Amino acid sequence: VIGAVKERLQQDDVKKRGFLLDGFPRTAAQAEALADLGVEVDVFVMLNVSDDALVSRVVGRRIDPETGNSYHVDFNPPPPELEDRVIQRADDTEEKVKVRLEGFHDNISAIKEFYTDITHEVDGERPKEHVWDHIKGVLSTTHAEKSAAK
Repeated sequence: VIGAVKERLQQDDVKKRGFLLDGFPRTAAQAEALADLGVEVDVFVMLNVSDDALVSRVVGRRIDPETGNSYHVDFNPPPPELEDRVIQRADDTEEKVKVRLEGFHDNISAIKEFYTDITHEVDGERPKEHVWDHIKGVLSTTHAEKSAAK
């Protein structure tokens, strides 16, 4: 995985505009590998969501195999004409989500320690507009501080 990330981060558009890594690094070893590559991480945004809410979000997720669009049975149901077409991914079961969460809990403390000085925690259970506003504010502030330091 780190090789693919390294390759992508070396491309011109990333060098010019920056990058956002979603769900990476997942382990302390990956965080260390990023640092060893000389990757400068400006901010680490941690979305705090309870395990129960995460299970509900993942188990309710549905994908349209023709378009790749994502839906949720409760929060963003597919239009009636697509209800018979959408599918649940094989790994979007409660059992598999709980295994992924165990791995997350096993690793997150070490990752957070790696990024202590740049971590911003966000309540991910608030309405999505509030979560997004909080994240935009963090990113804007970080960008402004970095620009002022140049």
